Amino acid sequence: MKTRTEVLEILRSLKDELKERYHVDRIALFGSYAREEQVESSDIDVLAGFGTGADLFDFVGVSQYLEEKLASRVDVVPETVLRPEIRGRVIRDLLIV
Repeated sequence: MKTRTEVLEILRSLKDELKERYHVDRIALFGSYAREEQVESSDIDVLAGFGTGADLFDFVGVSQYLEEKLASRVDVVPETVLRPEIRGRVIRDLLIV
């Protein structure tokens, strides 16, 4: 199981590639990994801001790519679909990469 620091380092190292390949302008960690409360079964929650030109293939691609690079289940949430009832909780946890 990776630590929060390891996950953040991997995400930082992938930022340029995520932008180039998948139109990801912004990326942040939230949830149990951001709070350092992860357990073996935890997935990695990532909030992503997609830029102009992004489509469903970019969303699916970035999800699969991050799962491969992080060797863990990853839940990518586009900023535009963040539900109001969880927005406050997500923002409290948010660690911008």
